[in-house]
Amino acid sequence: MFYSRHRWSCHHKRSTPTPIAIAPQDANELRVVHQQMSHKHHLPNVTIFATGGTIAATAASAAVTMGYKSGDIGIEALIDAVPQIRTVANIQGIQVMNIDSTEVTAKDLISLARRAQQEVSSPHCDGLVITHGTDTLEESAFFVDLTVQTDKPIVFVGAMRPATIISADGPLNLLEAVTLAASPKARGRGVLVTLNDRIGSAFLTSKMHANSVDAFRASEGGYLGFFFDVQPRFFYAPSLPLGRHYFSAFDLPDELPQVEILYSYQGFNPRLAEAAVKMGAKGLVLAGPGYGTWRKAGRMENARLVEQYNTQIVTASQNGDGFAISQGGRNNYGAGHLNPRKARIMLQLGLAQGYDSEKLEKLFSFDC
Repeated sequence: MFYSRHRWSCHHKRSTPTPIAIAPQDANELRVVHQQMSHKHHLPNVTIFATGGTIAATAASAAVTMGYKSGDIGIEALIDAVPQIRTVANIQGIQVMNIDSTEVTAKDLISLARRAQQEVSSPHCDGLVITHGTDTLEESAFFVDLTVQTDKPIVFVGAMRPATIISADGPLNLLEAVTLAASPKARGRGVLVTLNDRIGSAFLTSKMHANSVDAFRASEGGYLGFFFDVQPRFFYAPSLPLGRHYFSAFDLPDELPQVEILYSYQGFNPRLAEAAVKMGAKGLVLAGPGYGTWRKAGRMENARLVEQYNTQIVTASQNGDGFAISQGGRNNYGAGHLNPRKARIMLQLGLAQGYDSEKLEKLFSFDC
């Protein structure tokens, strides 16, 4: 794992970062510290956690948007590419990982959430920005939303275009993310997601387009706000989504229980569910059409798995909006308005905390 930092300092007047090499703490860790040489006491302090993704990607040429290398640019270069952020906040940058977001594991998420909790618990931190690859950004943001307790802004941001191409969207997205994290108006809203001038809740925002810079959309819960002239404008007073439960990242094991997602379609073989359970799945998320409906043979197979393996089963909808309900029976729950990927994380966290069927039923009730 590699880390690098931009630290605040009030002992110098120059603003050019100076790299300082620090001896590694162990064989697998290297720290490089970059001190920001000016500290403006009238500005808030914002920390940036960089994790990689397209926002830190390089392409073969300025006109190539595919086949690029994710996580090729470090936090120092990201910060230096947007000098305007230093007029918004005092910046501390930390490289927590630098990978494609599809490679993020549950262990990575737990580590990220613990570091985030420690950071926002510091009186010297007013807000936190986490740069992330867009393919799984919604999963990481949702996980952090459920495992970090704070009213300080935590903002996930990414980019749909590599940093080195014409009209890259990452620099402005990063500037707006820092501006959002520095804003007192962003407090008390849970984890936020911002790209392309939009502000959404991590609970309700998902990637809905594979290629467009306007890739992220809010579900029926709606956007929380937008940016106008690089300033956040909110539609509502601070509030949190119903059904947003808290699991302390420090109470979680280092690995989460295995939960698999199965996608239903015409002619789907329900025995695939048993195959997943035999391969170690403690829970299943069944993504069905409509409000999560499954064919009769599938419901019978699920009931058998519950009786034989005590499998916990959540039914989710394949559709973008709507409310999924339980298919009935023991150990069966509805994902509500959560998409399958977020329902999987919610079930993993419940199982990791040893929730029985009664507690899981309450967890997926979405009424408190």
